[in-house]
Amino acid sequence: MKRHKAIQFIYRIWKEWWKTAAIIVFVIIPLKSSIADWNWVPSGSMKPTILEGDLIYVNKLAYDLRFPLTFNRLAEWSKPQRGDIVVCFSPDDGIRLVKRVIGLPGDTIESRSNVLFINGHPLSYTPNDAKCAEGLASGLKNRAVFATEDLDGYEHTVMSIPSIPAMRNFGPVTVPQGDYFVMGDNRDNSRDSRYFGFMEGRAIVGKAKAVIVSFDKTDKYQPRLERFFTPLK
Repeated sequence: MKRHKAIQFIYRIWKEWWKTAAIIVFVIIPLKSSIADWNWVPSGSMKPTILEGDLIYVNKLAYDLRFPLTFNRLAEWSKPQRGDIVVCFSPDDGIRLVKRVIGLPGDTIESRSNVLFINGHPLSYTPNDAKCAEGLASGLKNRAVFATEDLDGYEHTVMSIPSIPAMRNFGPVTVPQGDYFVMGDNRDNSRDSRYFGFMEGRAIVGKAKAVIVSFDKTDKYQPRLERFFTPLK
């Protein structure tokens, strides 16, 4: 009797929810996997560009079309460019990451005291004002140094934290064909290609385009309204 009632209950649930389940399995999952996605950012490796608690929009069609839930390409029409903010998977442990493309296939990358050199030429850095630090905890603002990095005409803000140990010198290394060199904008607190090596092109699955919404994890998840619907650069 109990088994019969349990079967009836399961049947009623299935009857009510099968359409929703079908939409999730056959529409939402393939859409998120191959066309467009949205990801919460749990870490601060891309500060001050992206903050913990940001929900970012990811264009999965920026470079190619893939078979859902796989790395298999059905078509390719573009490749990551220097300066792109990309979603990729760590070669170390497969964790989803958000990083900036610094080096393209064939580039030689070097860092000297946090100054990047690409193909032997140093990038240009100019001091940045306090506006770039909006949304950061006051303790971090006081310890960090901010600058605008000119990545071959692609300007964006980077930060360093002189008080903590970090890999500020490396290379020169040459990026193999088919691979990329990626880094976080938070240069002294980012696990990136300096540590795990080059990023395979196939492991880059989309381009981060904008912050959809943002909530401050350090302040009772208060909304950061000024970050809602803002483009990433």
